[in-house]
Amino acid sequence: MSVNINKFATLRNSRGNDNPNVLKAAIDAERFGADGVTVHPRPDERHITYKDVFDLKPIITTEFNIEGNPSEQKFVDLVLAVKPHQVTLVPDALGQLTSDHGWDTIKHKEYLINIISIFKNAGIRVSIFVDPVMEMVEGAALTGTDRIELYTEGYARAYSLASDSRLPIPEKSSIANHRQAAVAPYIAAATKAKELGLGINAGHDLDLNNLQFFAKNIPWLEEVSIGHALVCDALYLGYENAVQLYKRQLTY
Repeated sequence: MSVNINKFATLRNSRGNDNPNVLKAAIDAERFGADGVTVHPRPDERHITYKDVFDLKPIITTEFNIEGNPSEQKFVDLVLAVKPHQVTLVPDALGQLTSDHGWDTIKHKEYLINIISIFKNAGIRVSIFVDPVMEMVEGAALTGTDRIELYTEGYARAYSLASDSRLPIPEKSSIANHRQAAVAPYIAAATKAKELGLGINAGHDLDLNNLQFFAKNIPWLEEVSIGHALVCDALYLGYENAVQLYKRQLTY
């Protein structure tokens, strides 16, 4: 599990000082049991800044994952200079609030082949954001990427609806079926990716309620990246406790 520390930077930037300190957030995430640290620097640097990324590199002792849109040359230069263990490429628009879709790996095949080769030639493992659509997974395999990261917002939303306590009794009795339907396209996509030799990451809206079910259904899942939900839980449960609770969902 990689902890995305962007929200710590958002909180810090809201007051214009250095509290909370994002370097300490990264160190503590590792100390509490995280397997890696993720950051997503955006062009406007509204949370993690480019300076943060350079400062983080020498202190991270687990895995460092940088997410971002490679259409920004500034981002490409940053990744090549820092050389993280992994870069995760996302097709965000400029000023986008949060990532909300995967790459069209068919339409952008040639672009992805080119940009992925740049990072791989620098010795950086590459993962690309992909929706759980068979054609997109098959297209990803033709780009040269090492892994895909399944965009899990759709799963999280469907899983949440299946667990809604306001559902009528007949629907409550089929909660298991609803949950299985929520994860089914992800199982299919992950199975195809495995057949094609791609590693599987996942992220977006995974939390303490839905993470274990997702991981149990895709036991060859290699990595999840979790930030927003974990930080929200940490406000009530404490940071160390939250990290360990999330880790526990992956060691069922």
